[in-house]
Amino acid sequence: MTRRIRVIVPVPMDEAGVANRAAQLPSDLALPGFEPTFVSVRTGARLADSYYETLLMDMTITEAGLSAEADGCDAVCIDTVSDSGLLALRSRLTIPVLGPGQVAFHTACMLGHRFSIVSMWDTWFPLYRESLTRHGLWPRLASMRSIDTRPDLNELLAGKEEVLFPRLEAQCRAAIEEDGADVIVLGSTTMHQSHPWLAERLPVPVVNPGLVMYKQCELLLQLGLTHSKRAYPPPETPQDGIFHSLRAPDNTA
Repeated sequence: MTRRIRVIVPVPMDEAGVANRAAQLPSDLALPGFEPTFVSVRTGARLADSYYETLLMDMTITEAGLSAEADGCDAVCIDTVSDSGLLALRSRLTIPVLGPGQVAFHTACMLGHRFSIVSMWDTWFPLYRESLTRHGLWPRLASMRSIDTRPDLNELLAGKEEVLFPRLEAQCRAAIEEDGADVIVLGSTTMHQSHPWLAERLPVPVVNPGLVMYKQCELLLQLGLTHSKRAYPPPETPQDGIFHSLRAPDNTA
């Protein structure tokens, strides 16, 4: 039996962009019998650079995931450390729904005492603050740092490795040596290309959010576990049509 996992890319992308996101998951990492498929939202946010955009991501990721269970998917993974749409989809679906922020931060807590989040730019810090508050993880945070560089969500870090990787390494080392971090969490799934470089050079574990989320998803499916419907109760009157109306052409601008 093949278990299908829908991985939702949080911003609209063409096939090449989706392929770049899917590259974070090496073909040999997925266990036999599991089939991850990356799909992009149809419209919505571009950079997650504001509360305005994160609201868009909540709505469009929810729309992209609502049909997953009816379509025969066995789980949903959300390809953004903001975990946008996570709560709404857990409320609406009974199959497992996972976000890389929640999984990565809790994984870091299992691997060390205090972790630091190293990101592309400070603009994403509010996303982490919301997640840290929701999960009560502020006591385990050493710091949030960034290289103050506007991200390219389509090309990711490709072609900029020689410049960006050393800058990321420098911020990671500062988090370890100055802030007391004993685990590093990458602040975005778009940073996955830097993981091998950093993991090879740093003296502490480096958590790649997209990978730990996906493997946790496989584990839950193997164990027959999903989120508690007491914690995430379903709506009395589902109104999925409101979300699906976001597909309309006049909402793509």
